[in-house]
This record gives sequence, C-alpha cells and structure tokens, in this order.
Amino acid sequence: MNCDLPQQSIVHIVQNPRKNHHKQGETERENICEIPRSKGREDESLTRVNLNTNLLPSNSAGLAVLLDTVDNSSTSPSSNSDSGSYNSFYVFCKSFCQAVKPGKLRVRCKTCKQGTLTLARGPSCWKDVLVPDRITGVCQSQNCNGEVAEFYFKCGAHPTSDSETSVALNLITTNSRCISCITCTDVRSPVLVFECIHRHVICLDCFHLYSVTLLNDRQFVHDPVLGYSLPCVAGCPDSLIKELHHFRILGEEQYNRYQKYGAEECVLQMGGVLCPTPGCGAGLLPEPETRRIVCEPSSGIGCGFVFCRECKEEFHDGECSTLLETQGAAAQKGYEVDEHAAIKARWEEASKETIKRTTKPCPKCHVPIEKDGGCMHMKCPQPQCRYEWCWNCCLEWNRTCMGDHWFD
Repeated sequence: MNCDLPQQSIVHIVQNPRKNHHKQGETERENICEIPRSKGREDESLTRVNLNTNLLPSNSAGLAVLLDTVDNSSTSPSSNSDSGSYNSFYVFCKSFCQAVKPGKLRVRCKTCKQGTLTLARGPSCWKDVLVPDRITGVCQSQNCNGEVAEFYFKCGAHPTSDSETSVALNLITTNSRCISCITCTDVRSPVLVFECIHRHVICLDCFHLYSVTLLNDRQFVHDPVLGYSLPCVAGCPDSLIKELHHFRILGEEQYNRYQKYGAEECVLQMGGVLCPTPGCGAGLLPEPETRRIVCEPSSGIGCGFVFCRECKEEFHDGECSTLLETQGAAAQKGYEVDEHAAIKARWEEASKETIKRTTKPCPKCHVPIEKDGGCMHMKCPQPQCRYEWCWNCCLEWNRTCMGDHWFD
C-alpha cells in the first residue's frame, strides 16, 4: 500500500477478521445508540478510510482507524462541487478563537493518554463520547495495558498542540434540516437544539439575547446538580441545559456576569443582601433582624454605603417612603414565543418529515438508500457494490468526514 505519512503522524489500526456476510435488504440500517446489532451481521466501522487517498498531517494524533481484510474496489472520492461543508461538532475555543468554532473529535487511551488505542467500535451517538468508559479498545503503547477509550475535542479552526482541548457544545449543530429559529423564524446555521421533547431550535444570536434577557431579570433556574441554567425558550419541562459551557456564547463580559449571578443568588438564598450601589453589588450577610446595613470595605470589596434593608435606599429612620416596584411582584415572563413559530422550530418533527419524503442514492450504483439512525458512515447493501460513503457529503468515506461529522 502506498501512503504518504509525514513524520510524527499517528495512525491507529483495528483489523476486523473476515466474516461471512448475510444477505441484507436495500435499506442500510446503522447501529443506534444502546441498541445491539443483529447476530450474523458484520460490525460496521465508523472510521474506515482508504490510506491511498488520504494524507494524514503531522497533527493527526488521536485519529483511530479501522481497516477491513475484505477487498474493496472503491473508486476514489469524487470532486462534488455541490457538496457543502458539514459539521456536527462544535466547541468553544478559549485558547485562541474565543468563540464557537467547528470541532474535531479525537480519541486516546484513558490510561496513558496516548493516541495509540485501537477501538473495538466507533462512537455512534453523543453518549458514546460524553459518558466515560462506554467504548473499549486495546492500547498499542509499550508497558500500557489500557483498554478504555477517552474521547476529546479540539478546535478545528486552527492548528492545535496535543495539550490543547476544547469543551464540546453538544447542543449546537449545523442546521442541516433547515429549521427556522423559534424566536426570529429565520433559517440560520449553526443552531442550538434544546433537549426538550420537541427539540426546539434557536439560532445563536437569539440564544444570546434570550440568555442575557433572563440574566438581567434574574430568572435563571437553579438545579442542585447543574447549578444555574436555562430551560427551552418555549418553557418545555425537563429541558435545562446541562453543559453550562454553552453560556460562553454570551461573550466574556456576560459570561462573567452569569458566574457572578450564581454567587449572588447563593448569598440571597442564605438570607443575605446585595449592596444596591451601582458597580458594587457586594454580598452581605447581616443579622436577620438588622435593618441598617453597612457595606464594609474589606479586601478590595465593599463601598462603605449605608442603606436600608427594606427599600435599599440610603438608611433613614421611620418607615420607608418608597419601595422598589419589583418587590413582591411576580417574576417577569421574559421571553414569549409565538405558538406557530414553536411548531415550525421542532428539530425531530422536521427530521421525520424529511425521512418520509427523501432517501439518498448510493453515489456509486445509485440504489436508493434510507438512513434511520446511527453514524454518517454508510455502506451500500448491494453485494456487487458495497461502496462506503458519507451520508452528509455523499463522498467516499474519508478522514475529513470522520473528524467533522462522525455521528449526528
């Protein structure tokens, strides 16, 4: 095999033994997370690439590759100019970009942290990647008996060192289904898809506005496990954002406000008060019956302002003449979503309709193939074809597809 590998490239190989192939129907059904494959069927590789047609750069550490012993007479990838770039993985790059960027999925041995692990199988859903110890393999490093895969992400917008990693924003994805935003009704990409029953879609600009609005109104929701988070913009139950790094979309200044908000709410829940002086906001824990509060300066915190606990005005004797209008009032409704827009912004409903209307032909033999789940790595069921291709870009399965959209 001819393969041009620059120095310090790392390629991880898994060799599948030859198996008897059972006759399959014309619908190629990929493995869905937590659903075992049927007996007698070849385990499909999510990471099979043709090394004859792929140059692996020197920063390819963590790339896991599975190779078949079965000969494949696949043609070289076609240059389809109509196939736009697609990316399922997004991260927040804190080291260089300071923004949401496309991410690259990588894998290493959990024991020695080296990218020398051969995988027993590739990931097919977010749980495989985010939940530890779900996928095993064999580490090829000397003196290492590691058997557990550890997945991580890198920013795909610039070269990264081995130590540079980024947090995956699993709710953000390319708007491949052309769903309108639940708030502004525009079709934009990428989008954030809430984990509610309807999987409502919101564009990142509207998510920024939604988050800042509720932050200003102090309406973030406290969860004893997650901390302070937000639910679906439509108010769907059980839809709190679990990965709080999504709020880095707000930008550095607003994200710092969000973190400060959590500290302030902790003080209020403990029976404390916040200094009303603009720009101060120090958390104070006076005695329960104390009405005269002094914001004592200490360690660079506190402004010295003396105020009334009841009306938050400068301290005075006698009854308060004015109370803040917001005291005792019900919480503001904040964001209100148009019901018709909410129906159109359902990610899963649009997906079901798309699957009903369309299939995709095999790029080589043009046999119609329907995908009902699993990863983006497709294999034509026709015995005389068996072409391996990417569901999203309709090109021969390659390293770029594996790094950009291994699963959706």
